[in-house]
Amino acid sequence: MIDDDTELCKLVTRYLETEGFNTTAVHTGGEGERAALTGEFDLIVLDVMLPDCKGFDVLQGIRKSNSVPVLMLTAKGDSYDRILGLELGADDYVSKPFNSRELSARISAILRRSDRHSRSNAGQRPPTLRVGDIVLDPSGRVVTKEGKELRLTSAEFELLRIFLEAAGAVIARETLVERVLGRKYSPFDRSIEFHISNLRRKLGPQTNGTERIRSVRGTGYLYAWPKS
Repeated sequence: MIDDDTELCKLVTRYLETEGFNTTAVHTGGEGERAALTGEFDLIVLDVMLPDCKGFDVLQGIRKSNSVPVLMLTAKGDSYDRILGLELGADDYVSKPFNSRELSARISAILRRSDRHSRSNAGQRPPTLRVGDIVLDPSGRVVTKEGKELRLTSAEFELLRIFLEAAGAVIARETLVERVLGRKYSPFDRSIEFHISNLRRKLGPQTNGTERIRSVRGTGYLYAWPKS
């Protein structure tokens, strides 16, 4: 947890440890970025407002070389911070002041989709997904495009897995929110749209220049099969 509010860190740490999480808190952006890049942590809880820098700067530093899940803490009602955090690669956000139970639920949802916290399915290797020039290995959590690895956040990886499994079929927004973000769909929550936008940017167009992920008006999204 990267937050300069030491009392809040103590309270959150006590609560999360009762939920079974091992938690470490640091109070500056510099300390937080260095800790995040060690690879020792399964998830980072990152406040936007820090004494030495903005949390967004820390997030950008992490994302240059590391895909560790990041949950942003933003000011209540500040949609700009939420949007910017998602655009820069945050996996999700919680608005301050927050309920500790909500924070724990968001953390659990991110860890479930990143599969970093559990190796109970290690003996069951799911099949590799291939659609056109995109190959997704669920076991290794690796995605390649034309043989080159793409660095995706946990939300982007899960989105792509769902899209490839149902390539050519329309998937409702509600379904994507529930399966990827682990919560009920709300028309006021635009998180899934930003994750899809980031995924589109990283994937780029099909080899023939057409769009990979198409919006279906009033319904959801469709991953298009590449045309031969």
